[in-house]
Amino acid sequence: MVTRIFKPTKNAMQSGMKRSKKWHFEYAPKQSRELDPLMGWTSSADMQGQIRLTFDSKEDAVAYAERNNIDYVVQEPHVRKKRLKNYADVFGFRG
Repeated sequence: MVTRIFKPTKNAMQSGMKRSKKWHFEYAPKQSRELDPLMGWTSSADMQGQIRLTFDSKEDAVAYAERNNIDYVVQEPHVRKKRLKNYADVFGFRG
């Protein structure tokens, strides 16, 4: 049972960073999802796929995994480069 510790990316539909500050802890799927022939719904017997824990820091998530003897993989977040723009650059002439 391997878990993934990661920091989610920001929502592509919004410019805010609201739900991307905390670290998430989720289990890797043990088996693939199956398609129900009658209704067309997808289902799985893997109950750990429904568990997602949230931590304030990466160290808290790693400590939880080590305390409970859970194998884990930490995925470091991609850090965006911040481009500073001036309002005057909108009206600048670049020939």
